[in-house]
Amino acid sequence: MAMPAPGIALGSLLVAALLAGSAAGQTSADPASGSLPAPVVTPAAGNRAGENAVRGAGDAFGTVIGREEIGLYGAEDIRGFSPVVAGNIRIEGLYFDPVIFPSDRISGATSIRVGPSALGSPFPAPTGLVDIALRVPEGERAGSALASIDSFGSHVAELDLALPLSDRLSIGVGALISRERFVNAAHDEKYEGAFIARWQATDALVLTPFLSLAVTPRDDVGPIFLPAGDVLPPDPPRRRFIGPRWVRRRDTEVNAGLVADWALASGWALKAGLFRSSVSLPNDFSNLLTDVTPDGRAGQTILADPRLFFASNSGEVRLTRQLADGPRTHRLHLAVRGRQAFRRFGGSDAIDLGEAGIGRISTAPKPLFRFGAQEEDRVRQVTGAIGYDGEWRGLGTVSLGLQRSDYAKRIGLPGLKQAIDAGPWLGNANAAIRLGHGTEVYGGFVTGLEESGIAPDNASNRNEALPAIITRQIDAGLRQTLGGITLVAGVFRLAKPYFNLDAQGRFGPLGQLVSRGIEASVAGPLTPSLSIVAGGVFSDPRVSGQAVASGVSGRLPVGAVRRRLNLSADWRPPFAPGLSFDIGLFANSSTAATVNNAVHVPAQTFIDLGARYGFRLAGHDAVLRAQIFNAGGVNGVYLEGAGAYGLNDGRVAQLYLTLDF
Repeated sequence: MAMPAPGIALGSLLVAALLAGSAAGQTSADPASGSLPAPVVTPAAGNRAGENAVRGAGDAFGTVIGREEIGLYGAEDIRGFSPVVAGNIRIEGLYFDPVIFPSDRISGATSIRVGPSALGSPFPAPTGLVDIALRVPEGERAGSALASIDSFGSHVAELDLALPLSDRLSIGVGALISRERFVNAAHDEKYEGAFIARWQATDALVLTPFLSLAVTPRDDVGPIFLPAGDVLPPDPPRRRFIGPRWVRRRDTEVNAGLVADWALASGWALKAGLFRSSVSLPNDFSNLLTDVTPDGRAGQTILADPRLFFASNSGEVRLTRQLADGPRTHRLHLAVRGRQAFRRFGGSDAIDLGEAGIGRISTAPKPLFRFGAQEEDRVRQVTGAIGYDGEWRGLGTVSLGLQRSDYAKRIGLPGLKQAIDAGPWLGNANAAIRLGHGTEVYGGFVTGLEESGIAPDNASNRNEALPAIITRQIDAGLRQTLGGITLVAGVFRLAKPYFNLDAQGRFGPLGQLVSRGIEASVAGPLTPSLSIVAGGVFSDPRVSGQAVASGVSGRLPVGAVRRRLNLSADWRPPFAPGLSFDIGLFANSSTAATVNNAVHVPAQTFIDLGARYGFRLAGHDAVLRAQIFNAGGVNGVYLEGAGAYGLNDGRVAQLYLTLDF
């Protein structure tokens, strides 16, 4: 008989506790102190009890440490644009083209690099970088186990182990079992396994291979609401699945790679990475509630897809020569990065289920699907780059780069291909000058060749890959350090083509988008017991071009958040060792929801509350973590795309226990 999810979770912790009795566990707290473990930047097996994004973040622009995520920006949104769509993802600083993001069993922490934090990254990109740090096993035997439940009825169990096989080779293995429930009554089941190793092949060469496999046998596809006319949909009911129960996708996700760090000789270093990312879907669906009226009436259309497959091979080789010249350090970079991506999609069948209503449970039987011919997209991109980083101790830093990209995309049905080719020159120049007393000014510009993503589910050319575009960014600002507090304030200007739905419902170029804004960040400990991460971004994105002049498009881009404020704080009361409380406040402005700007999603403010208690369990570090997300119970909808809406989660409580051993 299969063990229920709570039993799996508690069983994982029991196994971990038994292993802990014989393992030389890594601890980060004095056994007698009862205090919380020290925060870690990249948690690996054996130190996950110290995961704390507030105390580990260097700024408010975006940090993920283990399960915790804070900041103004994330992997899907930096300064109003998506770095994932643009192709600005890195693993350990090396180019990575993800079809699907790596599992948390592999990825231990993620940093958003914009403004001054991007200066340390060779060859920065417009819209910023998302840099993933691997959960590399250390040289001692250790492990971490986690069990989680929430008020929707979700259960998650995680187990990570680090096992040294010799003084030069350590391996890490991890597993996850997840059975999640959501506010729309959708169910999701996922099983993950992962392997990662650190091999000191020679005194000068370190190899880090990894592999993660995730299987999702059930993922209920919740509805997307498409109102009739320029209105918001009415607030849908919670805890009710709107759609037939056979609307379930399945998928298999794979991420694999190898990172090499080679100290070739004194002053010479080679860093290289080769990655493979893929997802295979035996079936896929989109669940569309169309022509939704204010009284909740709607039609329902299910888009069913045959087998889909998306894969990308990507990587980078970078040779660095470092020279010391008194107080100056010079670094010259030569790099080649590339990717080869493939997408098979389309051939979908549209099933009209007739009138549905947003509160009605569908009992429509599963039909026999009639699929059509599928399309294939292939992308090949190779970029050569040369760059220079210079640092003058006490004075400042400078970064210069020049890239030449050879880009080719082939789109279409077999035998009927559309070709898109580009070969632009790209450049960057960035600098920071130290003025003394912890003050630094920075600025620069960068150009990039970026992807535009794919057409959304409510477009007539759904899933079609879009052409690559040239983007440009200029930014400048000030960074000030006051003790342990770091303040950043800056301005930016981003320009790129604007894609959205035209008058015929086709997703494509509509004009030019320019976004100007200011952003600010404060991060660090105010007192020994109180740390904060606070920030804000105020932007003025504007669309121009023929579509605006003709009235097809408004001047505001769909989905752009013009004001975003964020405050996260972590307080450790000195009178209660081991206990801490945290709060997160997130306030967003209203957002243009339709291409013509006739509808806006109202401004929303969310409050998250949390507490953690660090203690010793069987002689090892443990943390009990409680959180309430959206404590104010904000309901309503969020934007899925132009005129398309999803259901806000509402209030949800979560409790989990982490044990290091």
